[in-house]
Amino acid sequence: MQTRHLFLAVLVTAVWGFNFPITKLGLAAIDPLLLTAIRFTLSALPWVFFIRRPQVGLHWLAGYGLIFGVAMWALINLGIELGVPPGSAALLIQFSAFFTLGWGVLLFRESLSLPQVAGLLLAVAGLLGILVSSPAGDTRLGLALVLVSALAWSIGNVIIKLSRVREVFAFVVWASLFAPLPLFLLGWLTHGAAPYVRLAAQLDRAAVFSLLFQVYAATHFCYWGWNLLLREYPVSRVAPLSLLIPVFGIAGSMLIAGQHPGTTGWISMALVLSALAISQMKGRMLVGRRAVG
Repeated sequence: MQTRHLFLAVLVTAVWGFNFPITKLGLAAIDPLLLTAIRFTLSALPWVFFIRRPQVGLHWLAGYGLIFGVAMWALINLGIELGVPPGSAALLIQFSAFFTLGWGVLLFRESLSLPQVAGLLLAVAGLLGILVSSPAGDTRLGLALVLVSALAWSIGNVIIKLSRVREVFAFVVWASLFAPLPLFLLGWLTHGAAPYVRLAAQLDRAAVFSLLFQVYAATHFCYWGWNLLLREYPVSRVAPLSLLIPVFGIAGSMLIAGQHPGTTGWISMALVLSALAISQMKGRMLVGRRAVG
């Protein structure tokens, strides 16, 4: 991977990691489904009137928007509201890296090298260690929702590869257009009119900052950068980089929410960083499928 792309990947994962505790600031004031709906409304509007639609089928845009907005971020926000700490959510979403590597082998005939397999095994130990050391209070339902969102993210990565999109920023903007309506409807069916009625009174500075960060940093910038990397490199090369997100997520939780990991947490983060470094090394292909012909 080129140095500039590696720098972009680290910056994207840092913003995404800090986005988890910053999202919690917004959830303190706004219903999670309503917060997600507003996020994707602002991600799409007014930008779709100024940015040309990407040259991909409408079904790719709709599919990615629904997975991205409803199946991924709505579930993450619901999980955090149900008690999953931001650091733990940042950890659990990284199971998408394992799902994505599997899709790469099954769908794109990519191969996994010995260092990548070793890195994955080391990452599993690190991720499980962070999970064990996470603060108490996680609910089973919340954890399950975040894990489902990790699977959704991996499917979104597959859509990026299959659509062969070149205009990655336009793709994110136009795909965001398909998320708000289902989210507003789900929010209304789940909680009625109450979240909408209270919105104006609860929209304080922290909530506004949280929304702006989610829209322009975590959505526009990060998904532009991430999808650009997916366009330029195999998914098996890009996916392990997301393992940096829980490291930044826990750092953000320490700075913003005052949640500090114990000794096990620090050791686990070191394992994740080691796994990332090992998985980026070149080595003999160990697992994969050969292309036909």
